[in-house]
Amino acid sequence: MARRYGAYGGAYVPETLVPALTELEAAWHQARRDPAFRREHARLARTLGGRPTPLYFARRLTARAGGAEIWLKREDLLHGGAHKFNNALGQGLLAARMGKPRLIAETGAGQHGVATAMIGAALGLRTEVYMGEVDVARQRPNVERMRLLGAKVVPVTSGSRTLKDAINAALRDWIANVRTTHYLLGSAVGPHPYPTIVAGLQSVIGTEILRDARREFGREPDLAVACVGGGSNAIGTFHPLLRTRTELLGVEAGGPRGSRHGAASLSKGRPGILHGAYSYVLEDRDGQIADTESISAGLDYAGVGPEHAFLRDSGRVRYIAVHDEGALAAFGWLAHDEGMLPALEPSHAIYAAVQEARRRPSRERIVVTLSGRGDKDLEVVRGATGQRA
Repeated sequence: MARRYGAYGGAYVPETLVPALTELEAAWHQARRDPAFRREHARLARTLGGRPTPLYFARRLTARAGGAEIWLKREDLLHGGAHKFNNALGQGLLAARMGKPRLIAETGAGQHGVATAMIGAALGLRTEVYMGEVDVARQRPNVERMRLLGAKVVPVTSGSRTLKDAINAALRDWIANVRTTHYLLGSAVGPHPYPTIVAGLQSVIGTEILRDARREFGREPDLAVACVGGGSNAIGTFHPLLRTRTELLGVEAGGPRGSRHGAASLSKGRPGILHGAYSYVLEDRDGQIADTESISAGLDYAGVGPEHAFLRDSGRVRYIAVHDEGALAAFGWLAHDEGMLPALEPSHAIYAAVQEARRRPSRERIVVTLSGRGDKDLEVVRGATGQRA
């Protein structure tokens, strides 16, 4: 069962969870072969989610960069405002197929929690979402959305009170209630088969990029850029492009300038085990999981999906880190140039894409996955830039 990506991956979990993971893997393989499941998934992706999402030429942002063309993959237009819908829908349907009446989830920025709450409501499944107390405070709009959608939000007060601790709490809940509960894990992390399932459900992003790029400018993109926390929108962007000649760039959170490591596991970390998988992690001097720093709640995580670790080591994907200041600058650029408020997570990728565009000729095409919208981040941005309401 324990699939690996080179040396990475696996399933380092208590024995209690092995049957649940085995059941989930079997359900995933059966569902993918079931025409009825595929039809229902496609129907809800279209009618509830709003797929497909468009590819948008950011003309004024391109002019700011003064080099290669910058195009945006508009996942922010999905129902709920982020790519998280793709995974939540697929796993929600799997939970219903397995007869699990209850969903639990973890969330950092709140977008995965919102997506899970929406799917739980649409499918009639009880939903509880674990969220670090720090993130509850800085992502309050999404907390209120989850509650209005009927989900119970459980603040986590242990540890650094961020995403890592929310995952710990969700795993403890799942161990205690494994027969009736599906843990709808939100990123390409955790024990097998989660990284495989999340990559499969999010690959719609890259599939549409490839199709629309060929239609819009007659070929594959020269470069595809996506932000990386746990790595779900990035792996969804990269997967269908791995066998093409497109360059791939993952952008981690460097945290505030002067931070020791921010939340950049692939840039600053080393191999280790976190949340049931072997991947790159951030550790302190004693070998314990380190506290992270990032203005972006969704990237504020001490690990990364195991497939990203493999892609880093193989050299197929290049990974860099962007500091908070760069993400805030890119937030302003997209707002002023294109009339869009990006989430702080993809703002890291937008900043990196502008820097790349400046170094490249105008004939090249860069596609950035705009993984979410920034409504949830307005208070954070106002506070960081000194603006008043």
